[in-house]
Amino acid sequence: MQIMKKSLAYLLAGVMVCGLATRLQAQDSVHVNLDKAIEIALSESPTMRIADRSVDIKREYKKEQIVSLFPDVSVAANYNRTLLKQTMSMEMPNPITGEPQTTNIKMGRDNTYSVGANLSLPIISFPLWSSLKLSSMDIEMALESARSSKIELVNQVKQAYYTYLLAKQSYDVLQSSYAHLEESNKLVTNSFEQGLVSEFEKLRSDVALQNQRPQVNSAAKSVKLAGMRLKVLLGMDVNEPVIFDGQLSDYEQSVLTATMPSESDVQLMYNSALRQLDLGIDQLEQSKKILIGSSLPMLALAGAFQYSGMGDDGGTFTNYPYSYVALSLQVPIVGWASTHYKLKQADMNIANMRDQRADVERNLRLGVQSYLNDMQQAIEDIAADSETMRQAQKAYDIAQKQYEVGMNTWLDLNTAELTLTTTQLTYCQAIFNYLVAKANLDATLGNE
Repeated sequence: MQIMKKSLAYLLAGVMVCGLATRLQAQDSVHVNLDKAIEIALSESPTMRIADRSVDIKREYKKEQIVSLFPDVSVAANYNRTLLKQTMSMEMPNPITGEPQTTNIKMGRDNTYSVGANLSLPIISFPLWSSLKLSSMDIEMALESARSSKIELVNQVKQAYYTYLLAKQSYDVLQSSYAHLEESNKLVTNSFEQGLVSEFEKLRSDVALQNQRPQVNSAAKSVKLAGMRLKVLLGMDVNEPVIFDGQLSDYEQSVLTATMPSESDVQLMYNSALRQLDLGIDQLEQSKKILIGSSLPMLALAGAFQYSGMGDDGGTFTNYPYSYVALSLQVPIVGWASTHYKLKQADMNIANMRDQRADVERNLRLGVQSYLNDMQQAIEDIAADSETMRQAQKAYDIAQKQYEVGMNTWLDLNTAELTLTTTQLTYCQAIFNYLVAKANLDATLGNE
């Protein structure tokens, strides 16, 4: 008796510990819905951080070029120590005798120094001005590239989330189907033990139950894998306890009441790929202006102030200030020959990019039409599958009651259960197809 009391106490303690651990685990788990998942991905994704840094790099480069418009001032200092002075020989008449004689003269001083400041300022420089405009376009291209990364990341998160919901709901359907098979298997077993059904029918029921178990296990693994992939996409640790909320059936009403846009109403003006191609064309046009500007005259202002001095050791230094201001005009003459061919190359590059843009737009419009067709087909399938699912559920309930009273066979019950499972899976797949097509359409249209 004492042993039984101790065993019961240990059992109760174990149940309490397990319950406490379960509650703590539930408290530690984080609930994440689709909007929260997108928010986490945009804040934690390395792709977005890289895109933001790319924009900052372009902005800093533009500031670097703006500095070129300001005066460039430099200070220089120089000191020379003469080790051996240069000697110059000259023939001069002797002041007394008048005869020519050679005189050696040493030139220079032992010490020479100079300190000065130089100034340069571009006044007219067409290539520099065009380069600044091109830098502004580079910033626009970086911003559009960052927007494209954001749109693509949001689309990936949506599809990964919908894939997880599909895997989870498919697992629930298969698990429910397995529970139905277990229940019907118990009925068959009881009937067999009472001699009401044959051994063959019991064997068929046992085999069907065993065949369903691997599908349920595979579906459970799919849910786990889909959740891990979603966590990786959100920048989370795969072992972090996260509960992704929602079911595909939650979207049924919004899908059925959604207004389908017509193909004529769909505009691609915000499509990121087309906008990047447009910016690329503008950049090529601006590069063409830089080529033209490099062959135009350039005017620059230059100036300098220098203070120099020289003297021998122990002697007095003689100082000489020096300054100037100058205008420099550079007019290319022969450069137009090579510029002419460079401009032809630029025109052909622009034409190629325009053709590329036209081809991309045609393919995008084809993709938009495909997404619209998929959405329309999914809406029709959801409406039909929803009604079919209710009918299949009713048919299964009737078949179960009839089997319990001996009015039909196990095969009839199994057929009704298989029809119900197939209909439920088809219903989930239809909602998934609509949501994925809608996500792809939003990404194509550039909706953020």
